[in-house]
Amino acid sequence: MSLEPTTVRVRLKEGHEVVAYVYGEGTETVLMANGGPGLPSLYLRAPHARLVERGYRVVAWDQLGCGASDRPTDPALWALGRYVEEAEQVRAALDLGQVHVLGHSWGTWLFTEYCLTYPQNVKSCVLADGACDIPHLVGELGRLRGALGAETVSMMVFHEARGTLGHPEYQAAVTLLNHRHVCRLPVWPEPLTQALADWNMGPYETMQGPNEFTYTGNMKAWNRVPDMGAITAPCLVVAGRHDELTPACAFLMHDALPDSRIHIFPHSSHMPFYEEPDTYFAVLEAFLDEVRAAKAL
Repeated sequence: MSLEPTTVRVRLKEGHEVVAYVYGEGTETVLMANGGPGLPSLYLRAPHARLVERGYRVVAWDQLGCGASDRPTDPALWALGRYVEEAEQVRAALDLGQVHVLGHSWGTWLFTEYCLTYPQNVKSCVLADGACDIPHLVGELGRLRGALGAETVSMMVFHEARGTLGHPEYQAAVTLLNHRHVCRLPVWPEPLTQALADWNMGPYETMQGPNEFTYTGNMKAWNRVPDMGAITAPCLVVAGRHDELTPACAFLMHDALPDSRIHIFPHSSHMPFYEEPDTYFAVLEAFLDEVRAAKAL
């Protein structure tokens, strides 16, 4: 299915502009925050546009620094709190009212913080392929790296210490990890490869690090699991069985949330909406429909 969105430019309080994409005209809105940071929203909004057929309005935006939005270079802008305020300004500028929020990967960090900051604006929350305890996640990523074998791990540690991450043998190991734990499809979908080709590494390196398996940025000590009990909106936590942000990370979030359900997709890694789309959307739509029906009572 191919749907063309309406695009809207939103001017932020600090003067920069971001571009939002609106699909459909439903009275119930799903506001999405994609992974990255620094990654355009295309890979997430393209498959989720199908929610329009269920009567939902689907809204995403290219976060500041990526896609069609402005791309300033000040690293002070790449901070979680500022992105939370950005999300709120997009919601308010588009007059979306209360929304169902769906965050994928880094978007789960953003929307967890958003739910704690603006709970009155949230009808439900979907945390997809995420983690809210980064030190725990770093341990999980070390376990995934360890499966490559001691010699390969030693090589990776050597290059990380030397700062030679561009070396072909290091990049080969990262490529293997990506195909095991980011997307297991033999051919990656075009919206995903197109978004990855336009990745702005400035926000990513400042907040996360040089790659998906190395955390050195300003989020490396972030842990909101102890505070997630304050999120009272209905929540859905999903992850792939082979996810880089592992099922163990998903269960930490699920166990901390007072009103949540969880689903692990057995044949997926980090992109179940591409890897197991029929099952993924059946789970997501059932959750959203359940919340919608409960709110209508």
